[in-house]
Order: sequence, then structure tokens, then C-alpha cells
Amino acid sequence: MTQTAVAPPAKSDKPHESASPLARLRDPAWYQRYGVYVAVAVVLLFNALFTDHFMTADNFRTQLVQVAPIVIVALGMALVIGTEGVDLSVGSTMALAAAFLPLYLGYGLVPALVVSLLAGAVVGAVNGALVSLVGLQPIVATLALFVGGRGLALVMADGQLKQIVNPDLLSLGTGSFLGIPLVVLIAGVLAVAVAFLVQRTTFGRQVVAIGGNRSAAALAGLPVKRVLIGVYVLCGVLAALAGILATARLTASDPSSLGTLMELSAITAVVVGGTPLNGGSVRVLGTVAGALLMQLLRATLVKHDLPDSTAQIAQAAIIIAAVYVARERRSR
Repeated sequence: MTQTAVAPPAKSDKPHESASPLARLRDPAWYQRYGVYVAVAVVLLFNALFTDHFMTADNFRTQLVQVAPIVIVALGMALVIGTEGVDLSVGSTMALAAAFLPLYLGYGLVPALVVSLLAGAVVGAVNGALVSLVGLQPIVATLALFVGGRGLALVMADGQLKQIVNPDLLSLGTGSFLGIPLVVLIAGVLAVAVAFLVQRTTFGRQVVAIGGNRSAAALAGLPVKRVLIGVYVLCGVLAALAGILATARLTASDPSSLGTLMELSAITAVVVGGTPLNGGSVRVLGTVAGALLMQLLRATLVKHDLPDSTAQIAQAAIIIAAVYVARERRSR
């Protein structure tokens, strides 16, 4: 009689459903998936108990407005990291988009926005071409535009801050719809769009497959080079949009400081949100929660009169913990 071989069950990405709560708490996968949400809840609970005037509608509105540009940039960064890449040029792309705005606002708001977004797309296309066609490491390819992009922005702006007086543009930074600030609404819509892109489209599945194993994806016939360029273009456009919204909120184009250290904030949000640095997964909701956690943590420390250096140390500790959890999960 011929025996039929039975394949072993595939390993699940989720903690075992029948595992006890204590066993789940020992599983690094649980912390990578849900840890950021627990941390947000803990910070909110701490502020509800010990921070005066923190749990108010006005304060939450302020925190959401401040974190919105970080969320937008982090969404693009999550896609890039999902392919096992990184984009260090997002802050410079924000500055470049801001530098284009005053130059083209004389032609109307729409042309100025289109040119600024195209600038972000061009930066992304260059990054993607260097990574996919030339074969440079992402950190090396994007480091070039991290330096050169801001230098170009400063040349375009003559190294000067330029005030923005266009009321239509300023309304993007200060306006609201149904009581929701426009910058927050835009960030929310983009988060939903990116989540749909990752989970429901062929492009999103290709991004995850390429991040999981680029060689296998190429052998399977996936358009690896085209997808990589597309991912970096999307990241550049989102960074440019964040630069536009930040400029509108600040009522000035300041390429010398706009977007400074944004790449670190975005990478932090993505990593803390559970997206592994070695690619193969994109956690959109986790990325949003990661950005919110960093913002709430910073605001909490400020409310308790602690210096910004303390916030940076706390953020560093959270990053180390997130990377450690991801490493422990891979080693199992």
C-alpha cells in the first residue's frame, strides 16, 4: 500500500490562538504585532492620571496636527522598508518641495503644487534607479540626495526663508473640514489608501514579495526593477506632500530647516510600528501608531518640564527594544 506524505503545517505569523495569555506575552511576535498599541494606551493612561489638561480635545488636535506630516512621510518609508530598503532623502525632498512653492505660486496654486509633487517624484525616481538599475545599496543611493537635495533647495531659495501669503495654500495648513484639520484628514486618507495598496493590490503584494526574497521574486517573473522604482517614487511624492503641508502650516518656506531629521522620525515610526527592517512586511496601522507614540511621548515629557534630550533618549530606547524584538522573532 502506498503511503501519502503529509506536509507539516505552515508556521503562522500570528501567536497560536490556543496559547495562554502568559505564553503569548513571551512570544516576540506578539510584541512586534501589538506592542505599539499597548505602548500608546500606556502613555495615554499615564497622562490621564498624572498630566493636567492633556486629555482634552484641543490638546489632541494639536498633537494630531503636529504628527500628520510625520505620518505621511512614514507611510512612504514603510513601503520602502518593506522592500528591504531605506530612504534617507525624505527630509531633503520636503525642503526641495518647499523651495519650489514660492517660485510657482505666481502661476496659481495648482501649478505650484504639481511642480512641487513632481520634484518629489523625480527624487524618488532617481533613488529607485540608483537602487534597482545601478545596484547601489539603498542607504548609499539615498544618502547622495540626502545631501544634494537640500543643497539644491537652498540654491533655489537663495538660502533665505520666504514668507507664504497665498490664502489657498495657507488653508491647507490651518483649515479644517467638519471640525477635522485638513492636514490630519489628508494623513488619514493616505493611510487608508496605502493600507489598501498593500493589502488589496497586485503592486502591494509584489512589494511584500520583493522584500521577502528579491531573487526569488525575480525568478518568479515579478517586475522587480519597476516595482522598486515605483516604491521610491511614491515615497518621494509623499515626502513632497508633507513638505507642502508643513510649509502651509508654518506660513513660510524654509529649506534650511524644513524636514531636518524627518528621515529618522519616519524610520522610527515604521520600526516601532512593527515593520521589520529586513523587509517582507508592511504594517500601515502600526506605522501610524508608531508615529503617534513618538509624538505623545515627546509631548508628555514636555508637559512634565523634561528636556528634549530626555525625549531623544526615550525614543532611542524604544527603537532598540523594537529592533531587539524583531531580531528575537527572526532567530526563532
